[in-house]
Amino acid sequence: MPDKKLQLYLEEGRVEAGCDEAGRGCLAGPVVAAAVILPPDFENDLLNDSKKLTERQRYQLRPLIEAQAVAYGVGVVSHTEIDEINILNASFLAMHRAIEQLGTVPDHLLIDGNRFRAYPNIAHTCVVKGDGKLLPIAAASVLAKTYRDDLMNELHHQFPRYAWDKNKGYPTQAHRKAIREFGTTPFHRMTFRLLDDQLTLDL
Repeated sequence: MPDKKLQLYLEEGRVEAGCDEAGRGCLAGPVVAAAVILPPDFENDLLNDSKKLTERQRYQLRPLIEAQAVAYGVGVVSHTEIDEINILNASFLAMHRAIEQLGTVPDHLLIDGNRFRAYPNIAHTCVVKGDGKLLPIAAASVLAKTYRDDLMNELHHQFPRYAWDKNKGYPTQAHRKAIREFGTTPFHRMTFRLLDDQLTLDL
């Protein structure tokens, strides 16, 4: 259960889309963002910041969000694009791609975090820790996280040594140990600090 009840909107009567991303701090794989417009009568006591939910709860919520949303979209920016444009720009691009997928054009965007590159012709508000304050952002956080986890689970089958089914590409000790022992994969972000001690990698 959420610590306190999340709000359904920032401004009543306005069509708002919540936006959030997942995978920004990972060493491998894409960054994935989602945008979600919820109906004005939406209610769900479980929905919260995806980081406060269990994996089972997130996957339980995803089909409910998709079924009840007025519209939702998911945007993906690959590891190679991240290396080309940096992770901050890649996060913005992923959100833009998610917004492009919306079947309904929102009046306003609710962005998790404190920075955003304005989307053409739609005003936005940045909300720090918005995924724990506003339901549309929380819904976007759940979609972004589960869609990215699905992608990393698929990649895990190609590269099981890195345990991406468990760490999802985040810089855990086990992940960095695997990089040190086996080198990098084609899905690692080469502009990121892959090893704590920055040992030379065999590419």
